Amino acid sequence: MKKVWLGSSWKMNKTNEEVGRYCQLIKPHLSNLSADLQTFLIPPFPYVKQVETALSETRCLAGVQNVGWASSGPYTGEVSVDMAKDIGASLVEIGHSERREWFGETDATVNKKVILSLNTGLRPLICVGDTADEKCWGVSAESIVRQVKIALHGVSAEQVTKVLIAYEPVWAIGEHGIPASTEEAEMGLAAIRSGLTTLYDSEIAQSVPLLYGGSVNIHNAKMLLRQPNIDGLFVGRTAWQPEGFARLIQLVTEVIEEQAYA
Repeated sequence: MKKVWLGSSWKMNKTNEEVGRYCQLIKPHLSNLSADLQTFLIPPFPYVKQVETALSETRCLAGVQNVGWASSGPYTGEVSVDMAKDIGASLVEIGHSERREWFGETDATVNKKVILSLNTGLRPLICVGDTADEKCWGVSAESIVRQVKIALHGVSAEQVTKVLIAYEPVWAIGEHGIPASTEEAEMGLAAIRSGLTTLYDSEIAQSVPLLYGGSVNIHNAKMLLRQPNIDGLFVGRTAWQPEGFARLIQLVTEVIEEQAYA
């Protein structure tokens, strides 16, 4: 059975005390995970090492929410891939729509960051998504696949197996996001799978974990994971409290058990 991924980015939230409490409360739920479940947490930069250390005995990876597109240099305020790895990060979130909207991230800079991350031994979590206008115009699939193809420009067949891709419709993200239907989520990830098949081949395309993110909650998590092209969930505010993340772990485990006996 394919490994299922479950993780959350905390965005610009939590303090040192809150991070400590979260790790303390979630650790028991991470201690006996199914071998087919891989979890991860992506805290703000100051707390990456704290999370990595607190959860080091569990199967939960720590990640960073961004890296610079250069390996070093006069880029005030940026964090390099080597620095990210140095503080305990195993994966790096790249190209989230909020980075694109507020901080000038482009498909080209996403590609630079993906290449740098892979060359440094970090696993890129590439975020792609369609806007409400693109959905209205009926060009969601084209937009998503374009982002994927540019992000993976120059990435070899061997390297791409170390990549994660998250489909996060821009219109479904945030406090006022409109949750995508199960069918819409599956359609977006099916388009990505098809794009990967075109870039590489069907076997490699199947080996790349595809995650769905965008108003994931305890009510839709199981339905999403039952879709053929959804290999995991990238969760926002539902997982920001340890109780919420623990409940999602339970739900994902139930789906894994269902599929094992199917």
